[in-house]
Amino acid sequence: MDTSLIGTINLTIHAFLVGSLLLGLHRKIMARIQGRPGPPIIQYLLHTLKFYVKEITFPITAGNPLYMFVALLDVAIWLSALIIAVDFKSSLLIIIGIYVLQKIVEHGCGLSSGSPYGKLGGVRSVFSAAAEVPLFAVVAAVYLTTHSVLISDVLKYQAVNGSLIFKMPICAFAFFILLVSKTPYSPFGIVKGKDIVSGYMTEHYGLLASIIYIAEAIAYFVLLWLFIAVFIGPSIINDPISTLIAMVIMTIILAFVSGLTPLLAPHHSVMLQMTIAGLVLCDVLYRLIVGG
Repeated sequence: MDTSLIGTINLTIHAFLVGSLLLGLHRKIMARIQGRPGPPIIQYLLHTLKFYVKEITFPITAGNPLYMFVALLDVAIWLSALIIAVDFKSSLLIIIGIYVLQKIVEHGCGLSSGSPYGKLGGVRSVFSAAAEVPLFAVVAAVYLTTHSVLISDVLKYQAVNGSLIFKMPICAFAFFILLVSKTPYSPFGIVKGKDIVSGYMTEHYGLLASIIYIAEAIAYFVLLWLFIAVFIGPSIINDPISTLIAMVIMTIILAFVSGLTPLLAPHHSVMLQMTIAGLVLCDVLYRLIVGG
């Protein structure tokens, strides 16, 4: 029990530090692409620590119980995802549940503050659910191919049959678009678009902001890990150094996408993501017809 607890704590610290540094690297590369010097790579980590020691503020318009609860829920669900997916290598269906809760967090963050910018960010979080829709079809396609939704079984399948990225390129592309949508300053980042300041996080400050930053760093780590595990396989994921190198490469790719692509309008973002969902659905129907 003690060893397991220590292992979980080590995994949490590792995910937070790696996720924070990768988000800092992402921002640094974006700045270089756009001809700016950019902040240091440790900037995201510094922001998290800075807000951690600052006083919590409560806007006069905020619904205080919900205002505090959504930040705690945010870190709780991504810690759960980290333990269940990365540590236990459990069911991919859990990730769908995680995203349902994430929509509650984003919507609750926006509405609880009382800020018009936060409310607009919360409403946009509902629109941005279009990026998660392909997850249902991706999980279905993975099941039809590997006959399991357990991450451990998917890894075993790839150890024998090769990486799924070559067998399921459309599904891999849909999951990659999900990664893009969750990356800062991405073309699909409508919930935090600069036209609405910082979206649903506009009014959160101090310790609550720090908690949300911690959750986002862990979420970034978990999503990168999932992509590598589900579509590249055990040859990478079983070696910590190879996993880290793969995460760095993916972060560089995501930084180029974010740095070279303008923020899409909300309806354009949803339309494009639903088109991708349609392609994945066609892929699933094809697998059903031909038998996996």
